[in-house]
Amino acid sequence: MVGGFLATWIIGYGIVQSFAPALTGKRSGHVPDGRAAFLWAALLAGIPVVIALGLDSDWPKQVVLVGGLLIFGGVFAINSSLHSYLIVSYAKEDGVSLDVGFYYMSNALGRLVGTLLSGWVFQQYGLETCLWVSSGFVVLAALISIGLPRHQQPTT
Repeated sequence: MVGGFLATWIIGYGIVQSFAPALTGKRSGHVPDGRAAFLWAALLAGIPVVIALGLDSDWPKQVVLVGGLLIFGGVFAINSSLHSYLIVSYAKEDGVSLDVGFYYMSNALGRLVGTLLSGWVFQQYGLETCLWVSSGFVVLAALISIGLPRHQQPTT
């Protein structure tokens, strides 16, 4: 059952990523920029907070946790796709491979540190604290996204 759940999770993640261009505006001609990265990260940051608050309520814990994680996974998939697009669009023409390589190296290091930190926080303080810390790091990423380049609005 665990293997089936994980396989379904991965397939669903890929399906959501295939819809990301439509959800971020790319297909409709709106080119995503730093503003889109900030908005999607801010949305993502709120989900662990809602899960933590839901776990502290009288709602069924399994529904809150699995439902919340499914929503988080969907929004995370869109964020991941958006970031992949942005790194290629921001890369300098003469060093695309270097820029993209640095991004994926940083991404892998962030995932490693996040995995180790979340495991430690979970063991020391529990799931709800782990969710709050996770949200804090996503808020930090959203704040960093404010500094990303934005497209100029057309003047009429």
